Amino acid sequence: MVVMAKSKNSNQKLSYISVPSQVIHSLSSTSLQSLLLSPKKSSRNANRFFNTARNPRFWFSVLFLFAFVGMLRLGFNLEPLLPFSPNPCFVGQPQTLISRKDSVTQMGLGSNAGDVRQEEEDGEETEFWKQPDGLGYRPCLDFSGEYRRSSEVIVKDRRKYLLVVVSGGMNQQRNQIVDAVVIARILGAALVVPILQVNVIWGDESEFSDIFDLDHFKKVLANDVRIVSSLPSTHLMTRPVEEKRTPLHVTPQWIRQRYLKRLNREGVLLLRGLDSRLSKDLPSDLQKLRCKVAFHALRFAPPILDLGNKLAERMRAKGPYLALHLRLEKDVWVRTGCLLGLSHEYDEIINNERKLRPELLTARSNMTYHDRKLAGLCPLNGLEVMRCELKTFI
Repeated sequence: MVVMAKSKNSNQKLSYISVPSQVIHSLSSTSLQSLLLSPKKSSRNANRFFNTARNPRFWFSVLFLFAFVGMLRLGFNLEPLLPFSPNPCFVGQPQTLISRKDSVTQMGLGSNAGDVRQEEEDGEETEFWKQPDGLGYRPCLDFSGEYRRSSEVIVKDRRKYLLVVVSGGMNQQRNQIVDAVVIARILGAALVVPILQVNVIWGDESEFSDIFDLDHFKKVLANDVRIVSSLPSTHLMTRPVEEKRTPLHVTPQWIRQRYLKRLNREGVLLLRGLDSRLSKDLPSDLQKLRCKVAFHALRFAPPILDLGNKLAERMRAKGPYLALHLRLEKDVWVRTGCLLGLSHEYDEIINNERKLRPELLTARSNMTYHDRKLAGLCPLNGLEVMRCELKTFI
């Protein structure tokens, strides 16, 4: 085959290229056309990509992959979608505070790290003083219809009165006041403001109104039990029925059978030492009344509230704190027959107090301090408690 090119100038010679016929015959027309029209390598790859993109299977695979990854992430992080924490009893830092702390620890923000740490500490302090999450629960003091109907008769009664003398420490006295209100309700009697027995150790002569808000106490319980400050003149000369040894954990039925007949006859009932005398398993209405007295009616007097709020604000201003009750009161050591171990001076004070009041000793009187200590009858003193605390923290 001869390929010739004709020049524009006719005077110039013709030029041509000769190709052997064997080569021409070995190449088919289709092969020649493919050689002449073959695209570049890059254009071939582009065509492959576009052809793949037009394939529905490709898009189905992509969607399946994204759905699979999303399900994995959802399966490993369900907590943000749950309305409640998986552990309802757990009270800890909120998720935002924890995630922020982790991010700061991992990133190490350099000059801004101090500011972020300060924000973290402020957040932790706020969380420490924050009221715990109620998880949807709220106080419920809805009394039954029968309870409300009987309240009208009980509040109007002017014949029966209950006198109580509460003893022990502040917590014991508070619990006995709560039970006294419930017992008055069971008997359908009016409750005279409880008398606080003077503690033989502390000698505190405070009355009910010195510690608790008496007006608030009467107002809150006005529809449950009638509270009076003292016996009326019609009952002043009445000799009350006195009960000193009420069994432990008695039921409302036992109280009615034991006291109601005599109370109707005499008009006044005097009870002493109510600590743990009333059963903890009461009917629903009486248990609600117990909660109402403890958490609504009993409120500290305004001077005590003001002082308590000031102390709480001071502690809150300094951040979280730990309160540890060592139970190193004087009466504990007098009653147990043990020594504080703080110094010879304090040990002499305890010994002298014990000699003045030998009836307070609750254990064997013929045992020495060292014998009591070896027998395990003594509480830990201050030094021993601190050693235990250090070992615990370490």
